Amino acid sequence: MTQPNPPHQGRLLVALLGGMFLGSVDIAIVNVATPSIREHLGASGAEVELIVSGYTLTYAMLLVTSARLGTTHGLRKVYAAGLAIFTLSSLACGLAPTAGVLLAARVVQGAGAALCTSQVLTGIQLYFEGSARARAIGLYTAVLSTSAVLGQVLGGVLISADLFGLSWRPAFLLNVPIGVVLYVLAWRNLPAHDSRDGKRLDLPGVAVLSAALLLLVLPLVLGRESGWPAWTWASLAASVVAFIGFVRVERRQSERGGLPLVTLSLLGQRPVAFALLSQAATVATYFGLLFTLALYLQQGLGKSAAVSGLSLVSWVAAFGIAGPVLGRLRVETRKRAAPLGRIVLAAAFAAIFLSLALGQADNEALLITLLGIGGLGYGAGFSGTLTLLTSSVTGEYAAEVSGLFNTTIQVGGSLGVAVFGTVYLDLALNADRSSAIHAFTTLTALLAATVAVAAVLAQVALSRPRTSADSPAVPDASAHR
Repeated sequence: MTQPNPPHQGRLLVALLGGMFLGSVDIAIVNVATPSIREHLGASGAEVELIVSGYTLTYAMLLVTSARLGTTHGLRKVYAAGLAIFTLSSLACGLAPTAGVLLAARVVQGAGAALCTSQVLTGIQLYFEGSARARAIGLYTAVLSTSAVLGQVLGGVLISADLFGLSWRPAFLLNVPIGVVLYVLAWRNLPAHDSRDGKRLDLPGVAVLSAALLLLVLPLVLGRESGWPAWTWASLAASVVAFIGFVRVERRQSERGGLPLVTLSLLGQRPVAFALLSQAATVATYFGLLFTLALYLQQGLGKSAAVSGLSLVSWVAAFGIAGPVLGRLRVETRKRAAPLGRIVLAAAFAAIFLSLALGQADNEALLITLLGIGGLGYGAGFSGTLTLLTSSVTGEYAAEVSGLFNTTIQVGGSLGVAVFGTVYLDLALNADRSSAIHAFTTLTALLAATVAVAAVLAQVALSRPRTSADSPAVPDASAHR
């Protein structure tokens, strides 16, 4: 049930989005720091890879569980605990004397980030209504749009500056004062009277879902770099079995009158299921683009790292604009942005494909313009999907929607890098200009096709059931507004 709009909503939103921003930035920032970490700590290649992926794995595994913890133990307590864990582990990362200590701290940091991030969308759905919720969702979209790229930029600036001779360490230490300020803001402004039903956390569900996500995400994160050995395929197959087991565990939990980690009937509803599938496919193309664009521009065309980074400024700016602009429109209009935004994104990818096919590989202005159009479409689709999800269920299901949505982003992103990254690298084996252009041309065609499918899925999510048998068992939140 949606809580009344709390006082000091601005400070509340800053606290929530600030914690999410820190968690998202740290996914990207360490990628820039790895060469310096390897040099100063004498880390092996395997250790560096685990320092990067350990955070992502823990983060992805715990998002659904963390969202449910907000229901069972109170959103403010869980968010504050996550922020405290993230801040203290960031301090441990910044002071780590060895690669092993840094790896352990990164794993804990990922857990803290999951506890924070999973409460943000729940808090928006519970504590904001009407136009206030629309603005909050717009800002949520804008923060997510900037965090991935800003993490890379900020990491590069801090490491290049070599503040106090600390090399890569300020990239983590900067989180500490910011985390303390956000903790105080959250504790003072997040409502303390979170509604809880007294039911215990579904520990069997936590164990099985965590195992299933680990088996799925681990090969997606490590498989491409390892050359897709047999264990990666075995792990992916085992994840299917584990997810089937999770469904059975959750059904038993519901039959016994307990609180399942995920309400399975929620995933059976058209708006939720198809919106999440559409989001996973779209996010996969975004992360695939982030990974391959830098390789294409720098290794293929010989552009500088600065040019490569600046090429995405138009994407990020347009993405950030889309959410707040849509937030001013009616709910039904914002929902329609879910498929329409994806159509714009697919058209942008198709236009990049055509420009390359017509020999415009060196037309940087055209590429930047088309990336801006793509970012606008991605931002509109992202914001529209969030509106569709949050308006399709009541506050009772806010934690589950939050956990599922954030997990979808992480799994979709890992899948995008694994699939699209592998396609590009396989086609650009010669690492010369012509093979890079051919690889990126093929890739943009695949990205356009994938987003077109995602647009169809979003439209299906938006369409109304034709029969009463298809009507949602989950109450429609729009009926309460």
